[in-house]
Amino acid sequence: MTIDILPLSGAIGAEIRGVDLSQPVAAELQRDLLNAWHKYVLILFRNQNLTDDALLNSSSWIGPLGARSRPAERRQEKDPYIMLVSNIRKNGEPIGSLPDGEMWFHHDMAFVDVPHKATFLYSVEVPDHGGNTKFANMYAAYDLLPERLKKALAGKRVMQIFDYKETSQPRLSDLDKVKHAWHPAIVRHPDTGRKALYVNRLMTVTIEGMPHDEARAIIEEVIPFAEDPSIIYEHKWRPGDFLVWDNRCSTHARTDFPETERRLLKRGMIEGAPLMPA
Repeated sequence: MTIDILPLSGAIGAEIRGVDLSQPVAAELQRDLLNAWHKYVLILFRNQNLTDDALLNSSSWIGPLGARSRPAERRQEKDPYIMLVSNIRKNGEPIGSLPDGEMWFHHDMAFVDVPHKATFLYSVEVPDHGGNTKFANMYAAYDLLPERLKKALAGKRVMQIFDYKETSQPRLSDLDKVKHAWHPAIVRHPDTGRKALYVNRLMTVTIEGMPHDEARAIIEEVIPFAEDPSIIYEHKWRPGDFLVWDNRCSTHARTDFPETERRLLKRGMIEGAPLMPA
């Protein structure tokens, strides 16, 4: 099978043409897709028509599915693998998770000890305005850091924290109420060998072994490099878009959108391994 690979931007991402993810992916094509994914970090397939079963099989070439971390009794969706990202409401309650508004840049699942290595999103309904997803290349973010900040983060661990009810950062005083984990501030990708920044605005709260004020000052200095416009691609969704990205070397954010406009995407994840310090 011949596929076309078209870069989405100079920063991150490529569109793959000529692949129907509702059909089994042949071994040779799996290798091509994996190589493209490692090169571009994020890959897009447009005009897909996927049942839930096909969706769950769509990224098997990356690895086995990762189960959801949020307990079933604390979410509307009961499927152990598919999360609905939607502002659609039934009887006044969202049918899914993370329903409304803007969401800051973050690494998915950074708040657990073994984060999932990949996330995939499939769009079903999209608003006419906003609700875009921005992706930032954390290889490039690391390269942008001045040597002073690289040295400040070298060998350090950062705490990542997240509250499912929030789209901004929880307080450090709420640790007993929310999930959190320590991870290397700089990670080495196990497949490419490249260094990537593992600091983000939404979840990174402090640096191990430092006074909190000093740690916060360093994090605040790092964030502009992690969100530099030169390393970002903003994706405007169309129905049938399927995106899969590498959480070890990218972050993403959501732009605001009118609460009156329906938005429904289906999300799944791929099992990961402990992050490697650089």
